[in-house]
Amino acid sequence: MNALTAELIDPLRRHTPNLLRWSGAIARNLRRFNVAVEGKSSGNANTDALTLADLTVQQLLVDGLRDLDPLFLKCRIEAEEETGDLAAFAKESPCVIALDPIDGTRQFRDRTGDGYAVMLHLRDDEDLHYSLVYLPEMGVHGTWVQAYGATVKWGPDDPRRPAEQVVEELPVVDAEARPDSANIYLIGFLDDCEQKAELVTQAGLTGFAPEEMPGSIYPLLASGEFGGSLIHSPNLYDFPVSLQLARILGGDAVWVHNGEPVHFRETWMDDRADMLRLPGIVACAVNRKTLGVLVELARDWNPVRYAD
Repeated sequence: MNALTAELIDPLRRHTPNLLRWSGAIARNLRRFNVAVEGKSSGNANTDALTLADLTVQQLLVDGLRDLDPLFLKCRIEAEEETGDLAAFAKESPCVIALDPIDGTRQFRDRTGDGYAVMLHLRDDEDLHYSLVYLPEMGVHGTWVQAYGATVKWGPDDPRRPAEQVVEELPVVDAEARPDSANIYLIGFLDDCEQKAELVTQAGLTGFAPEEMPGSIYPLLASGEFGGSLIHSPNLYDFPVSLQLARILGGDAVWVHNGEPVHFRETWMDDRADMLRLPGIVACAVNRKTLGVLVELARDWNPVRYAD
């Protein structure tokens, strides 16, 4: 961990819970209206869903980070949309703050569940150092997932108390007591997710395509209800949080073609979806035996995202 990264963790823990709670309240209210807009054309409905809520929440996140602590301006910002004062942040830096203003945009837009989230993380080229996820409609008042150092926390929000206090007092996940689950989330295989999920099930695990997911992967992974995920071309705004949770809890995220741990030195811009991505297929799991099963299963699957 470089010196700047180490210096950033405390102010992120101090400031970002309030920022994400405010952003989640905006998202929850906007969800009552028809906020769909045109924008992305990758051919995958989960990727292409775009709403005014994404754009509005990102504006709040970016401008909030700009104003809350000058240290944040020393980071690069990687944001899924283009709103907010992105130019205020560093163009070159060893640290990245990445934002996903509405993770699960299709579910948010179509009002089909409570698994959407507002999220951010801090990383460098090698690893994750801080993550915070807020799910505004999971539970009575929302749900938090936080990760830093060797700590993973998750639990309910309490809007009658300051968000920073609520998150600080969440129980820490005990990796030894956490249940081990064979449930695996599959995402990014375009029109082939259901078939790939069935292959995971045939390999002795239980594959879930996006339409079958009971909620957001982050609290499910933290709680032990899910054991991991298998992702084609993971984007750099949400996937890294799963990587951090898995590594803290004893697992990892690796490329299936060689079994090597994921890093962020090699990325590509998916112009169809307007997203930065990692190349190829990535397996992420807390249980390393599960990780081995996923690597062996998907080793020879096509690593190219688009057929044309």
